[in-house]
Amino acid sequence: MNLSAQQKIRLGTCAWSFEEWRGNFYPADLPPARWLEFYARYFPAVEIDSTFYHAPSAATVRRWMELTPASFRFACKLPRAITHEKMLRDCQAELAAFLQAMESLAPKLHVILIQLPPAFAPKEGRPLLRNFLAQLPRDFRFAIEFRHAGWHRPQHIRLLEKYRVCWVWADTSPLNERNLAPFEFLPTTADFIYLRLLGDYSTKYDPDGQHLHRYGKLLWKREAALDSWALKIERHLGETRSVWSFVNNHFEGFSPETCQRLANRLGFELALPSAEETASADPGQLDLFAGRDD
Repeated sequence: MNLSAQQKIRLGTCAWSFEEWRGNFYPADLPPARWLEFYARYFPAVEIDSTFYHAPSAATVRRWMELTPASFRFACKLPRAITHEKMLRDCQAELAAFLQAMESLAPKLHVILIQLPPAFAPKEGRPLLRNFLAQLPRDFRFAIEFRHAGWHRPQHIRLLEKYRVCWVWADTSPLNERNLAPFEFLPTTADFIYLRLLGDYSTKYDPDGQHLHRYGKLLWKREAALDSWALKIERHLGETRSVWSFVNNHFEGFSPETCQRLANRLGFELALPSAEETASADPGQLDLFAGRDD
């Protein structure tokens, strides 16, 4: 892959605050307050998960700006109060408040993700979605993830194209299908692609709600799926402005390494911290990389 094509692709993880990554990605004694700073030395982007639960404080947003280099980019989830509780209905005030909270992150905020619940179906949701899209401001980019198969119709593609909202490509295939290439409804409705490799959520909790796994290493390899997604990305690179791909721990067990494996298939290297670095008991070791040019 040539450099110009590679520069279109930004790989990152869904969130960065995982205790299981301590000693596997983060240096063993690096305080959590410095995790984002460390993460941004290896990845060009991240998807913020915490905004799904509530809008961040001004101090938090300012810290995200300060801890990351100028070239770093964020995506963030729209709060569930809008998508899951109000189901896009009468939520102008909540949307305005959230966008105001994120305003100081705007120089680095590339995409706002509208993740809809599985119960949000076209029969009742179509007019709600149409009205919601019409009120979105043009100074932010938006991507939307449908989790109800009823949306997989041409008329809905045209609706997103009208408002230049990106149709999210999401891989939630079951673990027992990990050796199969994903076959999904994958329209392109904007000048960028937004891919989420989410994996099988049944691997996260047992029936009693207890965690099944620790996500600090690869647990199951999805070779065919990664091959397939790499081919899909390459096929669309020439016709799109940028590709944003975010990986969840549930996909293969350890999303930093999945990002590296996808990068390798796309023909470029994505370095991860060395074993010596992650085993470090000295959080000051991070300062050794202060002059590193990524």
